[in-house]
Amino acid sequence: MASNTVLRGGSARGRLRGRLLLLGPAFVAAIAYVDPGNFATNFSAGAGYGYLLVWVIVSANLMAMVIQSLSAKLGLATGENLCEVSRREFPRPAVWGLWVQAELVAMATDLAEVLGGAIALNLLFGIPLFQGGLITGVVAFLLLSLHTRGYRRFELAIGGLFAVIVIGFFVNLGRVDVDGGAAVAGLVPAFTDTDSVLLATGILGATVMPHVIYLHSALTQDRTRGAGASVRTLLRYQRVDVAIAMGLAGLVNLSMLLIAAALFHDTGTEADTLEGVHSGLSAVDGTAAVAFALALLASGFASSGVGTLAGQVVLQGYLRRRIPILLRRTLTLAPALAVLAIGVDPTRALVLSQVVLSFGIPFALVPLVMLTRRRDVMGELVNHRATTALASLLAAVIIGLNGFLLVQVLSGSPAG
Repeated sequence: MASNTVLRGGSARGRLRGRLLLLGPAFVAAIAYVDPGNFATNFSAGAGYGYLLVWVIVSANLMAMVIQSLSAKLGLATGENLCEVSRREFPRPAVWGLWVQAELVAMATDLAEVLGGAIALNLLFGIPLFQGGLITGVVAFLLLSLHTRGYRRFELAIGGLFAVIVIGFFVNLGRVDVDGGAAVAGLVPAFTDTDSVLLATGILGATVMPHVIYLHSALTQDRTRGAGASVRTLLRYQRVDVAIAMGLAGLVNLSMLLIAAALFHDTGTEADTLEGVHSGLSAVDGTAAVAFALALLASGFASSGVGTLAGQVVLQGYLRRRIPILLRRTLTLAPALAVLAIGVDPTRALVLSQVVLSFGIPFALVPLVMLTRRRDVMGELVNHRATTALASLLAAVIIGLNGFLLVQVLSGSPAG
């Protein structure tokens, strides 16, 4: 933590370093918005509908900023994470129910992330999927070991992987000829058919990842200790943190759609699987395909580590229990390895994992809104009425969209 001297006085370099130390949690949270599931969805949107759904990406990113700001604020205001506050404020049966669903969400999250890392290793080096899943699990464990030595090392490692994702897609974006006029026109909300509505619902509905709501509050809960600054000053820094991190994540997601629209739209290229996207990029530009695979690898590694850390937060927060990181890593990794071992189609498994995640969204989002509106919980950082109204509206929209997506997936309707 930054000392009082760092923030209140000292040299200009010292003050700058102290301020930078307050940034970082949102970059860890942002990994959830550029995880392997986002890759296939965004490329599918661009390939299938060109620039039509640009507005959906932008809307989803704005929603992410609001929700993650609330999560960060809860940690700052209470010195506790969402799970801990829920345990204190809600009836014990509700707490047990929240814990059970959160554990299922953690396993579903890890399934998607490990599959993404395994697919990337297969695309880059030809490593079989099962062995790739094991490697992804080991890397995630190494990342988590950094967290035991201090949060800053973990945040810097995740930030570095996040940078690989950002650079990879910005490089690719510079190599394609994007139709600027069509992209701007895509900012106007519109649909062309039922499948475009369903695909937009998938993008918006997957905006809020339940595990990262729990985690972001945990990453900020200790920021007030010894910081030498008022809680409102810390809140301003966290808002900057969220704006930068979620802004970059939004640009990455937008670049995915723009690249797919420029290269694949109306060409007949199948871009609804990660392997299909890589194959399509290889046919157009070998360098672009490598950059895509490297970004996917960084996403799989980083998001798997972040997901497992979120699982630790859930267990400690709801039950006040801790288990060794290696055991936690093994428990959450097992379902993903089982899927790879029996040869289940990885893309289908990714879709099913998102269905499970959709179940968990209300159980993270609704308590967050309920708690941040209470002055006895939040103190001076309690939501303004307008903030609560906006957050409630966003929660209703996101939950409704996920419910619609869930019904469509379970009924076997096409996804665009």
